[in-house]
Amino acid sequence: MSTNMSGGHSPRWLEPEEERAWRAYRRMVTAVQARTAQDLADVGLSEPDYEVLSTLSERLGHTGTLREQAAKMQWSRSRLSRHATRMEARGLIRREPDPADGRGCLLALTEQGLDVLRRTAPAHLASVRRHFVDLLDAEDLAALVRMAAKITEDPGSRA
Repeated sequence: MSTNMSGGHSPRWLEPEEERAWRAYRRMVTAVQARTAQDLADVGLSEPDYEVLSTLSERLGHTGTLREQAAKMQWSRSRLSRHATRMEARGLIRREPDPADGRGCLLALTEQGLDVLRRTAPAHLASVRRHFVDLLDAEDLAALVRMAAKITEDPGSRA
């Protein structure tokens, strides 16, 4: 078995079809994210802003923990905390002490944040349709859901 310069084993190079699939996936994700992010920016929000607002809008009392939100976004708590500070300064959310975690905090959607979400949701949904959903048929969408389930499942649950 050969080794690479760092002393490990040679990489398991991608077969041509695997590489085409990987590159196609990356191009797709990049294109959809860039296009929907630009459409959100046109209405004054970033993707993370929208993610926080929409998640809180779905929670009981429009409130959730910073820890849960950071995990959902796959961000560190400190990164989300800094972002939440900026959103709080804009009046979109407020922080509250978390009675279940003395070191944590709750993020709560403000009336202004809910109003912003209500105004921007139709434009965001139109963007998602234009740049993603309407470009695919029902079979494509079902295949994507199956693939996403395989890729996002907990690696520890794989046998």
